[in-house]
Amino acid sequence: MSANIITLGRIVLIFVAMWMFTAGFYFKVSATVLTAIIIYLDSLDGYVARKLGTASDFGALLDIAGDRIVENAYWIFFAWLGLFSFWVPIIVVTRGFLTDLIRTVAFAKGQTPFGRKTHLRSKIAVFLCASRFSRAVYGVSKAIVFIWLGIYLSLQAAIASEVLHLPNLSMRIIYNIGMVLVYITVVMCVLRGIPVLWESRHLLLAKEYPARVED
Repeated sequence: MSANIITLGRIVLIFVAMWMFTAGFYFKVSATVLTAIIIYLDSLDGYVARKLGTASDFGALLDIAGDRIVENAYWIFFAWLGLFSFWVPIIVVTRGFLTDLIRTVAFAKGQTPFGRKTHLRSKIAVFLCASRFSRAVYGVSKAIVFIWLGIYLSLQAAIASEVLHLPNLSMRIIYNIGMVLVYITVVMCVLRGIPVLWESRHLLLAKEYPARVED
């Protein structure tokens, strides 16, 4: 199976998960499980690309686009449900547009977000934004947040349908833990975006003129 097909499949599944989260208890549980599968597929597409030797610059950009769609969809959806402030997805989406703009400009110049041709220059920027460790930590934090919030929604539905009985204090604790995870992840998102913008300022501020002006 092509890594790009896996990436495209993740994008389709995210819409299925969103719909399931709006239905009853068993659908919400299934949506939470599907969320875990979608997150797993994020690591699988890169593994498949390396294993089959089909890794490419376009594949790397498609993977980032897929990540962005999945990530933004969850942030916007959970904010729409009222779980946290609308400022959370606004911050995440803004950061994503800015860093993706940088990556698009860099790609046009033959540079990539990760790997040997990365547009990042300093070791600190590469470690914070492009290293597998940094990407893994940030990816795991998002996975924990989205799955945790899915569990919270499932518990809410279980209580509403009288499948489960939990005291209000327990639900409040579960919710508060989720909010702590949300804001930690948002801070990580912003901190990982700052080096990309700073390190790549030469791409945005460079003045390029055409070699010849047509009459």
